[in-house]
Amino acid sequence: MIERSRSRNRVPAAARAVISAAALCLAGSALAQTADLVVTNGKVFTADAAASLAQAFAVKDGRFIAVGSGEAMQKLVGAATNVVDLKGRFVTPGLSDGHFHNEGGGPGVDLSNARSLADLTAAVAAAAKSAVPGDLIVSNGDWHEAQLKEQRLPTAAELDQVSPGNPVVLVRGGHDYILNTAALRKYNIGKDTPEPAGGAITRDAAGELTGELVDNAKNLVTLPSPRSVTVDDVLTTQRRLNAYGITNVRVPGAYKGEFPRALEAILAARKSGQLSLRYTIYLPGFGVRQPERIREIIANSPLKQDEGDEWVRIGGIKLLVDGGFEGGHMSKPFAGAYGKGGTFYGLMVVPQADFTKVIRAINDAGWRATTHAVGDAGIDEVLEAYEAANADHPLAGKRWAIEHLFVSRPEQLERMKKLDLTLSVQDHLYLAAPTLKNYLGMERASQVTPVKTYVDAGFLVIGGTDSPVVPFNPFWEFYHFLTRDTITDGVYGANERVPSRIDLLRMITINYAKATGEADLKGSIEAGKLADFAVLTDDLLTVAESKIPQMKAVMTYVGGKEVYRDPSAQ
Repeated sequence: MIERSRSRNRVPAAARAVISAAALCLAGSALAQTADLVVTNGKVFTADAAASLAQAFAVKDGRFIAVGSGEAMQKLVGAATNVVDLKGRFVTPGLSDGHFHNEGGGPGVDLSNARSLADLTAAVAAAAKSAVPGDLIVSNGDWHEAQLKEQRLPTAAELDQVSPGNPVVLVRGGHDYILNTAALRKYNIGKDTPEPAGGAITRDAAGELTGELVDNAKNLVTLPSPRSVTVDDVLTTQRRLNAYGITNVRVPGAYKGEFPRALEAILAARKSGQLSLRYTIYLPGFGVRQPERIREIIANSPLKQDEGDEWVRIGGIKLLVDGGFEGGHMSKPFAGAYGKGGTFYGLMVVPQADFTKVIRAINDAGWRATTHAVGDAGIDEVLEAYEAANADHPLAGKRWAIEHLFVSRPEQLERMKKLDLTLSVQDHLYLAAPTLKNYLGMERASQVTPVKTYVDAGFLVIGGTDSPVVPFNPFWEFYHFLTRDTITDGVYGANERVPSRIDLLRMITINYAKATGEADLKGSIEAGKLADFAVLTDDLLTVAESKIPQMKAVMTYVGGKEVYRDPSAQ
């Protein structure tokens, strides 16, 4: 049992041994202070430059004031000091999700628990049974075909069987809608409907519509406006993330399906002192093609880039150039039937000339961009635009980034290095390996998101989940990048295993802070930094690989205050 006490219960003797890897580090006159909190008898991964391990640390006024041995921390214990004996537990700086939209769920038919097409259609059938005939039925986006036994999307015909009289739109992630026949009619989509640029209307081998609309083809459908995000929604999100030790999220564009009102709710929670999650938010610039529109987005932002405080900051503008799993822009065609006889290379959703103008406008305004690029041809488009902007005003040192980078080529790495780019990667392959194999073929799918290549090349790499596309569990991410194992299809690309657990921990702690320009404020357990930390169920540096996906936090602290405690922890 983790014990808490006041100072009259002295720090346990076992906590006084000095761990050789953790020299005492004190800020200013720390020895003359008494701490608000002393955490001792733990194994503390500090994430400092030397990846030091310590035994204990002290906190005052929401910041670490000393890190080192239990014996040294005893000198900072006063009458009102809260002393926490970890009984050997592992401690890490607060964990970060470098690419987070929401935690899943939300309004609409919930398909997150479906494990087969029968489960999925049963959920739609239940919604249709209770709906007024003719009313639109919409799912939330918290599901993926990879979770289904059949490893495929439903078809319009299958949805027709359970909802013949109600139009159905299944929202799958951020790139796909699946419609039944009634919905196709509602939106006037037929066999002769032309595909919009940057979009796909999927047809079967006989040329019949399957009901799937990809990327810009989704613009043919108008869905009801999402429910406004509330402060209660924000608080629910942080409670769920704090339970996994997460204290920071980087939100690239939309949060819970919208932006202005979501930001208002986050700022309201900050103003009322209720936040226990720190946000870096990128303004959404999805699909923008005109520099004038970018200038308007910047002018209307309630906070300017890098403005804010330790709780909420604006990081820049998020853009995208290609599709997702089913539409990432590739230099080689998609595989099998999805490749349409070697003619389908994915989707360029914004033309190169337009994208370059927008990127140059962002750079001219002194702002930064991070851009969604899944395929290597998508990365080419990003690099061409970034290089043009770099010729106007150098990007080095300004923390520009690319998101996802599923498939890249060696020569692209050199171009990215010259621009000093941050690479933001996620564990999509862990969940969706069979789907990606169907789209790309096994050879390419096995190398999706080559994190070891990126780390070995010396990039600043940050980890995230793209939740709700993949659940926000940071331990799934850690496990997948360590082992390249997948949930349903074994190991993909063992050559891309990241062998260093320290490197992986850095990706979700100090690297995140460097990427958001806050490395002097957080990301490591060092004197002077915000006292954000998590006590985990197991030692992430040594625990058996098979146990990592089941890990959680025992306790999470933000600004020196306990924001989560597992009541069942011993």
